[in-house]
Amino acid sequence: MNKIYSILALAFLALFACEDAKETSMTAEEIKTYSTKFNTALDSIYEVYVQMSPVRQTYLGMKDRQDEWGISNDSMTQVYYDMTVGDINFVKNNFDPSKMDIQTALTYRMWLNDNQQGINNHKWRYHNYPVNQMFGSHTWFPTFLMNVHQITNETDARAWLARLNKIDVKIDELIYSLNQRTEKGILAPKFVYPYVINDCENLITGYPFDKSDMINPLLKDFTNDVNKLDSLDENTKSELLANAEKALIEKFQPSYLKLIEVVKSIEAQANEDDGIWKLPNGDEYYKVALERTTTTQMTPAEIYEIGMSEVERIHIEMEKIAEKVGFEGDLYDFFDFMKNDEQFYYPNTEEGKQAYLDKNIELIDAMKARLDELFITKPKAKLEVKAVEAFREKSAGIAFYNSAAPDGSRPGYYYVNLYDMKAMPKYEMEALSFHEAIPGHHMQISIAQELKDLPKFRTMEAGYTSYSEGWGLYSEYIPKEIGFYTDPYSDFGRLSMELWRACRLVVDVGIHSKKWTRQEGIDFYVENTPAGEAECTKMVERHIVMPSQATAYKIGQLKILDLRNKSREMLGEQFDIREFHDVVLTNGPVPLNILEELVNEWVESKTEAVEV
Repeated sequence: MNKIYSILALAFLALFACEDAKETSMTAEEIKTYSTKFNTALDSIYEVYVQMSPVRQTYLGMKDRQDEWGISNDSMTQVYYDMTVGDINFVKNNFDPSKMDIQTALTYRMWLNDNQQGINNHKWRYHNYPVNQMFGSHTWFPTFLMNVHQITNETDARAWLARLNKIDVKIDELIYSLNQRTEKGILAPKFVYPYVINDCENLITGYPFDKSDMINPLLKDFTNDVNKLDSLDENTKSELLANAEKALIEKFQPSYLKLIEVVKSIEAQANEDDGIWKLPNGDEYYKVALERTTTTQMTPAEIYEIGMSEVERIHIEMEKIAEKVGFEGDLYDFFDFMKNDEQFYYPNTEEGKQAYLDKNIELIDAMKARLDELFITKPKAKLEVKAVEAFREKSAGIAFYNSAAPDGSRPGYYYVNLYDMKAMPKYEMEALSFHEAIPGHHMQISIAQELKDLPKFRTMEAGYTSYSEGWGLYSEYIPKEIGFYTDPYSDFGRLSMELWRACRLVVDVGIHSKKWTRQEGIDFYVENTPAGEAECTKMVERHIVMPSQATAYKIGQLKILDLRNKSREMLGEQFDIREFHDVVLTNGPVPLNILEELVNEWVESKTEAVEV
């Protein structure tokens, strides 16, 4: 693999080597040509990584190696590390950002920064929990087969079976990575393991694993896909389904039983310490994680104080809504009312769950009809609303988004978790759908993927949680400005979700820096939000296994709002919300400091145009 990469790198050098590094006066056409050369080089580097990853190819809608999973182990991690070092040296030695146009020079900065950060973070590669209640290969493998691997013909179906038959190799890789971390003293807290074991057990229940009436989710999904293939005769369909049952019994089930035993053995060694401070150099790692997540230099103490301030502000706004609806009692009484009154929940029945899905679709369609008031650029990618699959609904989050395939072969999916309808109040539906779907993640991610004049690094690979989740939280707010949230209770739901994100700043730092216990984190949520204890528990458990991640939402939203307010103040009547949103969305995901630069440049260009 290193030899192949070296050959490719040499080819890049020959193709893209820059000219004499001396300062030269370049024409606009020469700058454009040079910029195109650099962007082409980045796309070529990106393509090398795509060709090395069958899974990434499937996400992109490609089917060249759809019968493979690829390799995930220490040796491959080292290969990627060495490749990244080579990429950085190649770019530094052969391209000069002073010869590029402004957008390409920005790409140069971002690319170098991201890749150098990857090199710097290599030392922390074991500081994570490969299986937990939020994510992990144990649930990702079946979810990928059910939702990402598309079956449109017999070749696709046989490739699906080939992947299923190789699941034992992938589970062995996962077990090895778990054992590595155990040896290094990196174990998730004790509460995590029952969730993981439960998810694994759910995946090996139902027919063909037992004689129950329930069909295993993987087999059911594969059966549905195969039966839709009109090009296949009944004998071929029967053969494919028989092979699926055989692979599930002979490969899938033994692998998951083996994984369960390993997880149980690790559980016996785990303790109940929750914060990342407990890991080797955990305090240092947490600061690095916060910087990476927020793309700022904020300290844990600063983030904690912002959170406390926002909690106080939002409580005041909630009190105004309680007064508006004529509620008698203090804010905490109002919280209890919102938590417990049956009018705010659909019944926990199939009919209630379907009603929840239907209402989400209605809300999204209503927002789609108003997009021209806020946006110039809209996404082309389709969007579907789906319930979280039964095998993972008990441990999954309440809502999340999976992006569409760039070629349009797969829509974006907005998932809602209908396991417990008491965790999905009606008054939060608007804010949830705006955040995850439109104008939130579906719009933001799809627009980035559909950009034409940027290299794939900017449109497909760059990921900045503070930008994307900041946009998601900002997207909960902006519909209010054009008349949504007419129901005061729904507006309360918007505020309750914003309050949730403010509390995240407090609790994340509390758990990972101030050494709060899991229960102290739960108590803070219960005392300061209208959420039920079960939901508060799930959120704290998310903080514990994903250090820093939850801080991105509020930090990003506050930055976008600050930039918008400053732009409006400077431009006055020249300010156009549609243009502002175009600046935020049509440059792809960027760190917050870069976003500020882009917005400032837009303001300056508008100011200069008026002066001329």
